[in-house]
Amino acid sequence: MKKWLIWLLTCVMAFAFIGLLILQVQYIATILKTSNEQFESTVRRSLEKVSRELEQEEARRYLEEYNNSQGSDFMYKNAPNQTSINRLMMRIRNQSYTQFTDSTQAIGDIESMESFELSQTIPDPQRQNTPINKSQIIEKSEQIQRTTIDRWFLAKTILDDVAYTLIQTAHLKPIQERINFKNLQKMLETDFLNNGLNLPFVVMVVNNNEQIVYQSEPLAKTPRNADIITQVIFLLDPPSKHNYLKVYFPTKNDYLSESVSFLVPSIIFSLILLFTFTITIYIIFRQKKLSEMKNDFINNMTHELKTPVSTISIAAQMMKDSDVSKTPEVFRHISTVINDETKRLGFLVEKVLQMSLFENRTATLKLKELDINDLIASVANTFMIKVEKSGGTIDIDLNAEQSTIFADEMHITNMLFNLMDNAVKYRRENVPLKLMARTRNEGDKVIISIEDNGIGIKKENLKKIFERFYRVPTGNVHNVKGFGLGLAYVRKVVEDHKGSIRAENGLGNIGTTFIITLPTIKS
Repeated sequence: MKKWLIWLLTCVMAFAFIGLLILQVQYIATILKTSNEQFESTVRRSLEKVSRELEQEEARRYLEEYNNSQGSDFMYKNAPNQTSINRLMMRIRNQSYTQFTDSTQAIGDIESMESFELSQTIPDPQRQNTPINKSQIIEKSEQIQRTTIDRWFLAKTILDDVAYTLIQTAHLKPIQERINFKNLQKMLETDFLNNGLNLPFVVMVVNNNEQIVYQSEPLAKTPRNADIITQVIFLLDPPSKHNYLKVYFPTKNDYLSESVSFLVPSIIFSLILLFTFTITIYIIFRQKKLSEMKNDFINNMTHELKTPVSTISIAAQMMKDSDVSKTPEVFRHISTVINDETKRLGFLVEKVLQMSLFENRTATLKLKELDINDLIASVANTFMIKVEKSGGTIDIDLNAEQSTIFADEMHITNMLFNLMDNAVKYRRENVPLKLMARTRNEGDKVIISIEDNGIGIKKENLKKIFERFYRVPTGNVHNVKGFGLGLAYVRKVVEDHKGSIRAENGLGNIGTTFIITLPTIKS
């Protein structure tokens, strides 16, 4: 699959996942906002209702006080019943007074007067043996209307007096005397339950100076103003004397969260899919990169194998060719060529074996006790000829007192040879190589450092040099051949020995230091 196609699919899938998550978040935000508005609207309706009930209760209380002080003459004591009104209507129909439309209207007015006893105002013709005439009906109707109007004016005057008293004097009383706080708590509980809000709440009554007059229970923490719903009590009071009813729901957020709890699994699954998709894309790119590196390795290895094979083939033909003189010098030269190219083939085969080590991801280590100081001294002594041949020097500084480790001698030796060989390969031109091997202790660990004064490694490449097939970019210059397996092999050996390795640049980005940490036998 082409790289641009992978990137295109990645962008499309990422856009789809991000869009899905954004839509889900917006949907949740919309549901929470709507639920919060509905919640506050329900609570405000309940508070307004309770506030009206408090005002009505106070008005009734003032009306009862006025009634007790002034008497109750304005109230009808003997209200007419339906039986007396029906009896009167049957009596009128039997006497055939249908020609008097005004009298019929008067009888209709009599039926609407529920506060007067008709049987006591209109004489019964059977008892008095006197007929009812038009003038009597009209006179009684007018009398009832005058009486009703008088009583209405009296009741209106009383109500006006009570209303005036409410407006002028009610706010002068302390709020504690105007409200029964226990009844207030019960009224709120009942109304909240009727509206489906079965939640614990804290009710507060606050005066115009923001002083709490009543609080149903103490608060564990100070709530935000946005979480408190406020309603004015007794709207007839002057604004400067207003008292406020405040309600706070401690579990409001939990209540609102339940409204969107059904969306939580979908978000979790979306995040899992996004995470899986990210890991999959990462693996695809990594595998593609490894595949490209492996192809480059195979192509490079094929090219490298051709040279020694062809050289050995030519040398063998020269030995068979009768035209070539068989002098000792020629034989020596041909044998030297064959020997060198055979070593070169062995080196290439070793690189292939190193690659197979990574493919299997396991290595059989033959562990035994080794003195790392002795091993470094031996490797340095062997490597000295190659370093001096390139015009450089090699030195050792072995300060580790605890230097005994459990290790595979072959792999540890190859590891040291690879690091020192890199120092020779990447030395600076016209600058003598200086190679230093050091050891020291840190706790129960031995620290090995291989230092050189070569060309160094850029900071952005330091973390990549231990990857398989990776080679530091050198532009169009290819004066040093390799396959990018040496340092990867070094890291693999160190990690299999329960150690760690890192690379650092020298002062002024001159040279490189490889620092290896290995556990000692004591640890």
